Amino acid sequence: MNRKSARLAGRSNDARTGRDRSVFVLTCEHGGNTIPPAYRELFSGAEDVLKSHRGWDPGALRVAEAMSGMLGAILFSSTTSRLLIELNRSIGHRSLFSEFTGSLPTAEKQQIIDEYWRPYRDEVTAHIDNLVHAGYRVIHLSIHSFTPVWEGIARRTSVGLLYDPRRSHERSFCETWKTTLRRQQPDYTIHSNQPYRGIADGFTTSLRRQFDIEARSSGSYIGVEVEINQLLIYPSATRQTKSIAALLCQRHIASE
Repeated sequence: MNRKSARLAGRSNDARTGRDRSVFVLTCEHGGNTIPPAYRELFSGAEDVLKSHRGWDPGALRVAEAMSGMLGAILFSSTTSRLLIELNRSIGHRSLFSEFTGSLPTAEKQQIIDEYWRPYRDEVTAHIDNLVHAGYRVIHLSIHSFTPVWEGIARRTSVGLLYDPRRSHERSFCETWKTTLRRQQPDYTIHSNQPYRGIADGFTTSLRRQFDIEARSSGSYIGVEVEINQLLIYPSATRQTKSIAALLCQRHIASE
């Protein structure tokens, strides 16, 4: 796992004033398509699959890195291919392992979980947990990209904000963000909970459950998956990547 540290972003007003103390945490679960040497034999002849959107989220890590710098936020990322193990799925989910690793013996699967899935999940969770218990409102942005064509149909979404609409503070944050994005870039199609559902199994969904159970903590958790159409960010020049990152880091979220 890669981690880039930065200063706490956003408001840090004294909680006694009654005003929010908000801090951003960025993650990128599908930042690369690397297969560790011990498992490369399993992927012999699968180079094209690894290079495709099935192997990783093209362009997502570069956007996440740019956003991290603009927001002054810590970034946790992984460059191990999701085809080894899917960091954005829960233990026991049918998509946790791919067709390349799904037939491995149970002991080998557990080893992959212990070496790749658990350290990533545990470090991010511990960092957010510390912030929530310190009284911060944590805004977790999980940066992803999606293929522009799915099953022969072009997707209209430019940027999708995935969240749980049943959580009023999360819904309000995303609706305000979406309005700002549409105003700043009217040529883009900004959607809520598209091209995927915000309540589907994923890292943010699991963290919501955890911190809703721990609602007595002085802080709180907002989890948003940011899905970016790959047409906008891959392949692209550094200037285009920074432009998309700057759009997503609009003033209203930077001042949260």
